[in-house]
Amino acid sequence: MLKYDKNIQSVRGMHDYLPKDTILWQYIENILITILGSYGYKEIRFPIIEDTNLFKRSIGEVTDVIEKEMYNFTDRNGNNLTLRPEGTSGCVRAGIKHGLFYHQEQRLWYLGPMFRYERPQKGRYRQFHQFSAEAFGQIGPDIDAELILITARCWKKLGINHHVSLELNSIGSLSSRINYRKKLITFLEKNLSNLDSNALRRLYSNPLRILDTKNTKTKELLLNAPILSDYLDDDSRVHFSELCQLLNLLGVSYRVNPYLVRGLDYYNKTVFEWVTDSLGVKKTICAGGRYDELVQELGGYSVPAIGFSIGLERVILLIQEINNITILHKNIYIDVYFISIGDNSRKHAMLLSENIRSTLPSLRLMVHHGGDDIKKQFYCANKHKPQIVLIMNEKNALDKTIILKNLRSKTQEILKHDAVSERLKHILHITSNSTDNK
Repeated sequence: MLKYDKNIQSVRGMHDYLPKDTILWQYIENILITILGSYGYKEIRFPIIEDTNLFKRSIGEVTDVIEKEMYNFTDRNGNNLTLRPEGTSGCVRAGIKHGLFYHQEQRLWYLGPMFRYERPQKGRYRQFHQFSAEAFGQIGPDIDAELILITARCWKKLGINHHVSLELNSIGSLSSRINYRKKLITFLEKNLSNLDSNALRRLYSNPLRILDTKNTKTKELLLNAPILSDYLDDDSRVHFSELCQLLNLLGVSYRVNPYLVRGLDYYNKTVFEWVTDSLGVKKTICAGGRYDELVQELGGYSVPAIGFSIGLERVILLIQEINNITILHKNIYIDVYFISIGDNSRKHAMLLSENIRSTLPSLRLMVHHGGDDIKKQFYCANKHKPQIVLIMNEKNALDKTIILKNLRSKTQEILKHDAVSERLKHILHITSNSTDNK
């Protein structure tokens, strides 16, 4: 007989989020969804498992993601599949498959888990969650500016705008990067003793990734390295200049970071990151950029595109770090707790509670079940910190009345069943919205 460990643990770097945690997740997600919707972006959903070749073709085979971070497996039919390490590739694949890009502009958003086999640390997990937006079919810098404006509006609504800053750069076209790449390699070859092992490994395969090194010695060396902006093609230079002018006009503060590149091969022209110093060390909470060649690279038409991804775990850490109590406690507790005493009253309590919910859909109302005595029911109610307790005994059930106890004002009243919703609406300042439950 097989023996198992008593407790099965979660996979390292993959976390459970309990009800007290998901309240904050839902709050953040609802804000992001509402803001994206107000700009005309629509939700798209696609699988978390894709053909491995999708990521090899889009991300680039000589990247950390492809070389050592992907969760790959072979299914029973011998197909090589991968848990998605990022969302843009799957979004583009879905758009091509369903003809979303043919003579059309698309503004899309999506939300969900991504997977990378990395060493888990604060804010970086093996299953992590991103909220992303992608805009297809627009070539000018105005759409770049719009996505940056959207993210800025998100930070303001979340109350973290004073704790983040925008870094911006242009990495040009593929041809301009090839020219710059040669100059950078020549410079680095003359300084091999100052390069760490990661830089040496990337020297000939992906030298631009050395630009965003965390190694202090390499950073100092790069201060004398050729600057990518000096090798930009004219189109990229004009595009970036116009974007900066737009952001200046719109009042968006930013810093041009000449060492900012993206870790995935499909980017071109504009790249940007929102970073924070409020998590102990500098962390990126949102990153994005243009990828005008990706749709064609994956088999579609030539379609310009730009997008961003927000790391939700890091946003949550930032909110917790700045101790935004208003957000952390929002919607933790319920509005009304319903107590009933007696078999007949329990049935009528359920009927009345459903009628109240139909009239006041936004009301957070919890009904006690199980037939406990009134002392136990009040004990349970207090755990949820309601403002109102509704009490129904057998006499109330016969009379079609209810006892309403306001715990905040310490008052009590008896109401007819058909008057309860209106009274709750008045006390709790809830907007009624009758629904048809037929």
